[in-house]
Amino acid sequence: MHVDIRIGIANSAREISFETSQSPEDIEKTVSQALESEKYLKLTDERGRLYIVPVASFSYLEIGAEETRRVGFVA
Repeated sequence: MHVDIRIGIANSAREISFETSQSPEDIEKTVSQALESEKYLKLTDERGRLYIVPVASFSYLEIGAEETRRVGFVA
């Protein structure tokens, strides 16, 4: 399963977009903890890349629905 993530950055026209294998609940917990007590939000994508966003620059987070990868061809 994978979840699409989009992170908005304050004062930036671009956003960070990636897929992760973390559950939406885990992502929400990580974001809440970062906003309460940390200086950085840290999330990892499916390939193991680490995304670090300063909480002061964090604007929004969009969590997509969980989807399983389809294998095969669509007719």
